Amino acid sequence: MATFISVPLKKSSEVDLVKPLSKFVTATYPAAEEQADYIRSVEELNKLRKSALGRPLDKHESSLEILLRYYDQLCAVEPKFPFSENQLCLTFTWKDAFDKGSLFGGSVKLALASLGYEKTCVLFNGAALASQIASEQNLDSDEGLKAAAKYYQLASGAFGHIKDTVLSALNREPTMDISPETVGTLSLIMLAQAQEVFFLKATSDKMKDAIIAKLANQTADFYGDAFKQCQYKENLPKVLFLFQEVLPVLAAKHCIMQANAELHQSLLAKQKKRFGEEIARLQHATELVKTVASRYDEYVSVKDLSDKISRALTAAKKDNDFIYHDRVPEVKDLEHIGKAALVKATAITPPLSAKFTDLFEKMVPMAVQQSMSVYSQRKAETVNRLVGTMREATNLCNGVLASLNLPAALEDLSGDSIPQSIVEKARAIVQQGGLQSIEQLIRDLPELLTRNREILEESLKMLGDEESTDSELRSKFSQRWNRTPSGDLYKPLRAEGGNFRSVLDKAVQADQVVRERYNTHCEMIALLCKPEAELTAAIPSANPVKTLQGSEVVSVLRSQLAQLEEVKKEREGLEAEIKGVAFDMSSSFLTALAQDGAINEEALSMSQLDQSYGNYSQRVQASLRSQEELLGKVQASHQEFSKLKQSNSEANDREEVLKKLASAHDSYVEITSNLREGTKFYNDLTEILLKFQNKCSDIVFARKTERDELLKDLQQSIAREPSAPSFNVPAYQTNPAPTAADPNPAPRTVFVSSQSSMGRWEDRIRGPPAGARTPPPAKPPNHCALQSFLAGCDTA
Repeated sequence: MATFISVPLKKSSEVDLVKPLSKFVTATYPAAEEQADYIRSVEELNKLRKSALGRPLDKHESSLEILLRYYDQLCAVEPKFPFSENQLCLTFTWKDAFDKGSLFGGSVKLALASLGYEKTCVLFNGAALASQIASEQNLDSDEGLKAAAKYYQLASGAFGHIKDTVLSALNREPTMDISPETVGTLSLIMLAQAQEVFFLKATSDKMKDAIIAKLANQTADFYGDAFKQCQYKENLPKVLFLFQEVLPVLAAKHCIMQANAELHQSLLAKQKKRFGEEIARLQHATELVKTVASRYDEYVSVKDLSDKISRALTAAKKDNDFIYHDRVPEVKDLEHIGKAALVKATAITPPLSAKFTDLFEKMVPMAVQQSMSVYSQRKAETVNRLVGTMREATNLCNGVLASLNLPAALEDLSGDSIPQSIVEKARAIVQQGGLQSIEQLIRDLPELLTRNREILEESLKMLGDEESTDSELRSKFSQRWNRTPSGDLYKPLRAEGGNFRSVLDKAVQADQVVRERYNTHCEMIALLCKPEAELTAAIPSANPVKTLQGSEVVSVLRSQLAQLEEVKKEREGLEAEIKGVAFDMSSSFLTALAQDGAINEEALSMSQLDQSYGNYSQRVQASLRSQEELLGKVQASHQEFSKLKQSNSEANDREEVLKKLASAHDSYVEITSNLREGTKFYNDLTEILLKFQNKCSDIVFARKTERDELLKDLQQSIAREPSAPSFNVPAYQTNPAPTAADPNPAPRTVFVSSQSSMGRWEDRIRGPPAGARTPPPAKPPNHCALQSFLAGCDTA
């Protein structure tokens, strides 16, 4: 049986997914039932990772199924959680599969806070395990051949996918095993082995020699491509170490497949009675297998193939010498053998697992969550704009009426009693708590402000302390401190903190404006809180104007004021309707994401907002026009009313006090509303700042963990460095050089190879039995000569 190459698996350190993911779920999804479901899914994800990576895996399809299911779940969960260094920070640590990167300046172990890195390493293990499962198949059976071809093509596709995505997934230099050069070569090797399996199948089924020759020639090409990939000058320092024992196998198989192609093409030539061509091809095949036997016998056995070619060549020469006397052409003059590629790398399109079910199927992707968040802001801005416009209009209306002393002037025709509107306003203030309520709200604001400032400053201090430590270590270790600078990483968080600080500063200014307005109206508000008798005594009396009670202008004014009250009541209902509008945009965003792969949030949101609030906007504008028209009529009627009143100083003083009382009531209502909104704002901001603090705490903790791991690696690296420069040792102190007969240890291979009849290859991996004499080392392949030889083979 032929030698097949398989790849070892990477090893990962244990990672606790439950704590950080559950914390995110708790903060993001407040609904108890939904939250509990997602936390259970997080626990299942953690168990799946342990099953896929936390134990040795058998070379069986069931083990590969677990790996691929975990990879599929990572792909499914990636858009639903904000995995990044400055949000949901999870550090994944993986070792180099070949464990020798440090000899060439690479890293044996790499820790990154990147889900893309985890996906890349898991897919690498899937490809490696697929190669191992394929190499374990029984190639004497059709089922084994089909399975081997399937898994080699899957491995080729997975390695190729990593080659295309690893740099963008990591955003830094990867370990040598997952570098584009390494996985690109592995992909070619797996594809060549899949093609070889088809060649073996065609041979087993005794297909036509023309077909077998083309399959073999294509297989030779694939192996030649893989060999050349290792030989590129820019790649050689990185990957030659990995392939130092695979190179001879690739070169040998290139020659063997060419020899098989020539053998079957010679049989075709014989059928066409081209006996000279038959001999030329068999001679070329003989040269190829002789090269393999002389240089690579340690790695592959070609005895059976060599004997078969030798017998065919002897018979062909004998028949040609005695019967046909056909001219034997030069190899370079032979017609090129065709090629037939029956394999292609499997496309990596999740889900790869047949049994995959998304643990977080009900969770909305982060792109939709972010779009929903922006939509909510747009909706809130629309609602606030419409409601704010109506409230401003109502305040304007109240201000105009207060300046005209309406409706109190119409109720005060007697000149000595309290107008009913003033009595109702005083009663309303007392029912709302009066001065005591509003002063308590004013006293609470500084405490809430201080609490929010402390949370914000403590959060930013955590970032600053960790950044200072990182800068000190970067200064100490220089280029060895190869992780993202904390200053760069924390820029988004610091910008977010700056926004919070700006919001708090503006809130302080707004609080001051409210406080000043309260101070302006405090005296009149206090007067409205007094008993009715004291309030009556505080209002100056005036000469009665009872003659106006039955006048037409008074009736018109009362009618107009009633219409204004109706407009204000309609606005209250309209405000409730506007605030009650609800539309679930998640379905629209999900549909857009599924159809287009992206969400045009602005277009979708603006379209829905226009549809939902367009009619309300028209009604608000109609309400404003109605108020403007009515206020114009009220002012005209009031001028006529003022001319009819008997004007004197006492009446003027009384009217001025009544105006101030009406204005004080309106100010009390507005100030109370502002203070309650301010209290709610500070309480809501506290929750947001606590989430911000948790985010800062999480990333600082993750950075500290990463820092400790990096320090540990640096300490070990420094400990391995020589403490003094090299120096020459006197000759008499050195040990005598071993004689030619002394055994040398065989070099360690970095790949696993399966071969039924090649004890020497397996012995090189396992080492000699205890007490056995180690054979002398084989002569290493001359790669320069090998390239020249391959070039000659390709020309032929």
